[in-house]
Amino acid sequence: MQKIFITGAAGFIGSSLADRLLADGLSVVGWDNFSTGLRPFVADALKHPGYRLVEGDNLDLPALTAAMAGCDFVFHLAANADVRFGTDHPGKDLQQNTVATYHVLEAMRANGIKRLAFSSTGSVYGEAKVIPTPEDAPFPIQTSLYGASKVAGEGLIQAYCEGFGFEGYIFRFVSILGERYTHGHVFDFYQQLIAHPDHLRVLGDGSQRKSYLYIQDCLAAMLHATRLGLAAKAPHRVAVFNLGTAEYCQVKDSIGWICRALGVTPRLDFTGGNRGWIGDNPFIFLDTQRITASGWQPKLSIEQGIVRTLRWLEANRWVYTSRESAPPPPRA
Repeated sequence: MQKIFITGAAGFIGSSLADRLLADGLSVVGWDNFSTGLRPFVADALKHPGYRLVEGDNLDLPALTAAMAGCDFVFHLAANADVRFGTDHPGKDLQQNTVATYHVLEAMRANGIKRLAFSSTGSVYGEAKVIPTPEDAPFPIQTSLYGASKVAGEGLIQAYCEGFGFEGYIFRFVSILGERYTHGHVFDFYQQLIAHPDHLRVLGDGSQRKSYLYIQDCLAAMLHATRLGLAAKAPHRVAVFNLGTAEYCQVKDSIGWICRALGVTPRLDFTGGNRGWIGDNPFIFLDTQRITASGWQPKLSIEQGIVRTLRWLEANRWVYTSRESAPPPPRA
């Protein structure tokens, strides 16, 4: 990899990846429409001579194709990740996840780029019958529009690998935590506790079992697999990897870690049921033996990742303000 194209480059994962690649001496073209990405996240990258930011939308195929020219490898990380409110706007997942992935593939084809890494999700397994869930587990009925749109994206990538000789890396993430995290339960819980440290509203009954992965461990896994060229050696030139830790926790566990770190003892108001919203999987635990067998291991536990995320949010409360008024984050 020499010149890397990143969709969603101003987002949590994309901006973190860009900084890591630049530190490794690679050139990066960042692509983002800033619908959810934040400009302070690309502030340091913009100072680097090897970085170029192009503002654009994945649904604009001509602009995407032009921006991608001259790149060697694509990390397609842009997506609508709003699982909870997916039924409020069902077309958004189709357009921003599935159609956008098709456009990325077509832009690659037009530019003669053959290698792609894709951020999929453990949600593609729906409510899995096999726990921990391996990559070759049968896909059950899809329970979220987000998961369904990612399954469709995976299928397109696999077909392009077969039909056009692409090399595809599909990474099925658990929830990712860490610096620049702006979406998920730690973000929501801390926001509530800032406003009222005496009580916390929890979607579901707190029994949901979830798995999480620290952002730098996630990036290390993706770079490890792509640099080894594992997809080139895989059947049909597609390598699928679950990314997570060899553990899970209950939502109640996470609440305990967060409250202990903040020194608060709020009253917990549970909304009931083992699902917080439509499409919420009550048990997510992925089998990660395939990626660990290749030599990668996560460095942080779930608890360590949650506490580190919380500390970053404490130091960067500007992420809770509007995008228009958000100042750049303080330097560590």
